[in-house]
Amino acid sequence: MSVVLRYGARSDRGTVRPANQDSAFAGPRLLVIADGMGGMAAGDLASRLTIAAVAPLDRLATARALEDPTDTLVNSLQAAAEDANRLIRDEVAANPALDGMGTTLTAVLLAGGRISMVHVGDSRAYRLRDGELQQVTKDDTYVQMLLDEGAIGPAEAAAHPHRSVVTRALQGRHVEARYSVRPAVVGDRYLLCSDGLSEAVAAESIAATLSAYPDPQDCADQLVALALYQGATDNVTVIVGDVTEGEAGAEQPSVLGAAADREPAMDGQGPPTGS
Repeated sequence: MSVVLRYGARSDRGTVRPANQDSAFAGPRLLVIADGMGGMAAGDLASRLTIAAVAPLDRLATARALEDPTDTLVNSLQAAAEDANRLIRDEVAANPALDGMGTTLTAVLLAGGRISMVHVGDSRAYRLRDGELQQVTKDDTYVQMLLDEGAIGPAEAAAHPHRSVVTRALQGRHVEARYSVRPAVVGDRYLLCSDGLSEAVAAESIAATLSAYPDPQDCADQLVALALYQGATDNVTVIVGDVTEGEAGAEQPSVLGAAADREPAMDGQGPPTGS
């Protein structure tokens, strides 16, 4: 029996922002969040381009074109991230007014019985296992740097005025993304989210919600509702993916946020649905 992701996803522009610059993709083998930045239309363009570059990995993994060794998985994610960065660079070269646009990228790829991840920016990935929540990514932010140096503590970090300042992102220039590989354990639940969730909702409440709602879509809906109730001022995007035994079905993957408003071509995958 194969191992796949049973997923649910939701994206909302939040209570303040005039538009949604988050983009997301959720399929049976791939979960991706890209939180755009840069103002005006630039942030949503950067996140859409990133989804277009990374999304084809879902089809490749479902077709079993991506298997062991581990290096193959990391190389595939790295190539997709570099392609996203190139697309952003090409857009800026064609229109210099877009200079400064960028996006975070956090993605989970399931293939060959392993979970591989790429991360750059402050969109987070968490794993819930046996009721315990672990943050498996590390924020690329100014505040995280201060925490690592011991200059501030967690309480100060939570209220720091520059807590949203990102130190690394895809902006068309060279950037060192982080890559990791771990076994795909049936029963694990992964959460990918933009900082609209993690800044508005405490980790304890996130863990409680992930444990309380067995259905991934119900859980994603509840987490977004919780962030909005807490007054989230940023876009809020959530993907919940359960590692489970089964086969990838015929349903189309979900494309959300800015990428759903103006969907780029997804390499022949057909017209995905959005939320």
